[in-house]
Amino acid sequence: MPQTTAYHHGDLRAACLRAARELLEEDGSAALSMRAVARRAGVSPAAPYRHFPEREALVSAVAAEGYRELTEHLAAVHPAPAAPDEIAAVAVAYVRFALDHPALFRAMFAEPCDPDNEERVAATAAIAEYVRDIARRAFPGADPDALWTSVWALVHGLAFLHLDGKFDTSTPDAVADQVRTAVLALFTAAPALSQAADTQPR
Repeated sequence: MPQTTAYHHGDLRAACLRAARELLEEDGSAALSMRAVARRAGVSPAAPYRHFPEREALVSAVAAEGYRELTEHLAAVHPAPAAPDEIAAVAVAYVRFALDHPALFRAMFAEPCDPDNEERVAATAAIAEYVRDIARRAFPGADPDALWTSVWALVHGLAFLHLDGKFDTSTPDAVADQVRTAVLALFTAAPALSQAADTQPR
């Protein structure tokens, strides 16, 4: 039987987040309710509300953890990717993170959350800056503020297409080959597209 002892010194918040992530991984977002989190954490039904006024606040905090872990995961592959092969390796890691943590990844990007949650905003800003830096290094002649969204959209789309079973996920090599091919194709096509644009009548 779960204990209902009070948590002190910040333990309650950590316990609720841990419980929320366990529920996500076990049963998906449908199982994630404030009452279920309290039950899993072993506290009273009202206890989680001390740190999370509603479910969206809890999801935002879980998502923030996910964004931080994803950023650290990508940076561990390469802290400052610039060459096509380096960026392809980071893209593979991004998709691999989604496949290894599907419920967390969907909570990060598909669950309703609090758009003003400071923790979540800071965490998303960190990963956005990481991707923006990739655009600056890989395409020095382009507008990084315009291009980084295209780079992220490509990799993020690949992640969800794999998650949703549209691409082969039978082996890690199959995933890596598909993602690497798609990302490297971007670099192959970019010079040709630029040259074609330059030849168009003004």
